[in-house]
Amino acid sequence: FAQPFLPQTANTVAQGSRAVSVYIDNSFSMQARTQNDVQLLDKAKLKAREIANAYGPEDRFQLLTNDFEGKHQRLVGKDEFLANLDEVQLSPNVQTLNKVKMRQQQALNTATSQQQVNKKNLFMVSDFQKNMVDLANDDTTVTFNLVPLTTAAQQNVFIDSVWFEVPVRMLNQPNRLLVRIQNTGNSAVESSKLTLNINQQGKAVKNISVPAKDKIVDTLNFAVTETGWGKAELILQDYPIEFDNNYFFSFEVAPQINLLAINQNNPSVYLNALLKGTDNFVLQNQGVNQIDYTKLPQNQLVILNGLREISSGLAASLQQYLQNGGSVLVFPDANMNTQTYNNFLHPLRTATYGSLNSEPRAVDYINTREAVFSDVFERLNDNIDLPSVQRCFNLNSLANTGEEVLLRLRGGASFLSKFRVGGNGKLYLCATSLDTKDSNLPAHAVFVPMVYKIALLGGKSQRIAYTIGKDEVLETDIRTDKKDAVFKLKSDVEEFIPGQKTLNNKLLLSLNNQLKQAGIYGLSLGEEKPQQFFAFNYNRLESLLDYFTPDELKAQFNQPNVNLFDADGDLSVKVGQADKGIQLWQWCVMLCLLFLLLEILLLRLWRSQVAATKLAA
Repeated sequence: FAQPFLPQTANTVAQGSRAVSVYIDNSFSMQARTQNDVQLLDKAKLKAREIANAYGPEDRFQLLTNDFEGKHQRLVGKDEFLANLDEVQLSPNVQTLNKVKMRQQQALNTATSQQQVNKKNLFMVSDFQKNMVDLANDDTTVTFNLVPLTTAAQQNVFIDSVWFEVPVRMLNQPNRLLVRIQNTGNSAVESSKLTLNINQQGKAVKNISVPAKDKIVDTLNFAVTETGWGKAELILQDYPIEFDNNYFFSFEVAPQINLLAINQNNPSVYLNALLKGTDNFVLQNQGVNQIDYTKLPQNQLVILNGLREISSGLAASLQQYLQNGGSVLVFPDANMNTQTYNNFLHPLRTATYGSLNSEPRAVDYINTREAVFSDVFERLNDNIDLPSVQRCFNLNSLANTGEEVLLRLRGGASFLSKFRVGGNGKLYLCATSLDTKDSNLPAHAVFVPMVYKIALLGGKSQRIAYTIGKDEVLETDIRTDKKDAVFKLKSDVEEFIPGQKTLNNKLLLSLNNQLKQAGIYGLSLGEEKPQQFFAFNYNRLESLLDYFTPDELKAQFNQPNVNLFDADGDLSVKVGQADKGIQLWQWCVMLCLLFLLLEILLLRLWRSQVAATKLAA
């Protein structure tokens, strides 16, 4: 009746009710199978049921998964816990174990403050991928119980990320798509098929090979034959882990790229000859006194051609344009007002213009590693012909401006430099004008690819894909005059209404953990035709199949309040012994029964002996 026990750990065994939190890792890595061909998630649910069976009806339980659902943020009875356990499914959401632990502690602390609880136990049932384990044992009042699940060794090859070489897609022009593919297995992969589909049409097929424990970056070339939105999918052949074999992305192809040249006097004959009459570019020339500032954002590139000064109004408009992701190319006039130019440049933290240098010089360096000139030359000869300069301004560089020198003069002075402004803005500063009296740049062969690539790179960079489960905000320029307008995100399999608000003429959308299925979702107003498309993919952290072994977990969490359980066998017995000690009352009952039996036997033997003695007498 005293319920004696032998404690199994150094912790004091508490009597009374308990608050128990059980986390089940239901991420995609848990679809792997054990040596007995049982899915890890199914085994995790079985272990959670055994944990619950180790406790009594008065104890309270929390079930937690990677979904962080509201109904899982409270403690319930055993029957409700087991019912919730049956509903757990694989999820695209990924959480680090430190975030999980904080959620568990929050629920346990709330239960302690609201009701009489004598002990708090925290269980984690997971495969313990190394990139997800970041536990900090900073609460000694809670007993941490880790239940690692082991899986058979598996090979996994997956599409890690995708990006375009240039930010703008051109109609009927070659587009280079770069794909990073990773192999986490111990064996090399030979000739795995990679397929690119755009708008459900095959665009490229390639066989790829990836060494063991390595990654590669490969290139797919394709041409876009229609304007509008491209809904693309990359498909990689790999088995048995397949959730990361598909990568979705979306992009928009505009009919042309809009360019604006702001001129002091006449338009540049060289810019007109290069850009006028082409299918891909639309060049508009405006005088410095005739600028429509409201239409600046409609242009992918603004060229300042020979302005003698930059007014405060133009400077403010250009600064805002750059901060919003625009691109500006500056060719100063030899007689410019340097102060007004530098008033425009100082807030942007770029180089500034210095004095005019009339010493004839030549360009002796071209930066072929930067995107503007990266694919212009097959190879550079030592005697290559580069532009020459009769007079140009000195560019005074400041510290920490992030300057990228594209063309450099003999002697080390910069001739053309690129600067990043804000997140995506690009500012190109040339040291001279487009007048051939100052340099032969406008008539030089380098001028054509230089302006062409700057124009191509001037388009606002589009986010081509997002990751499910990350707390990200989608940004779009879509506007509506309708009050109480409700936008929807819809794919072939699901649709939902995102959170939405308008800020600085932009529509911001929040997903609020509603999106569960990878794919391409169209943004539409009510039942109207989609106006924009967003692509979502599963988190690639789950693709890295590198796990902590039980021995590694023991070494990392060798602390008194941390227990490590072997998932083989019945956990209800192991957990009960670790939490309540080895119960001795069963042995006491058995001993009592044994002693009672012995007493009965002794009594019978003694009576038999007494009777025999009397007969003998």
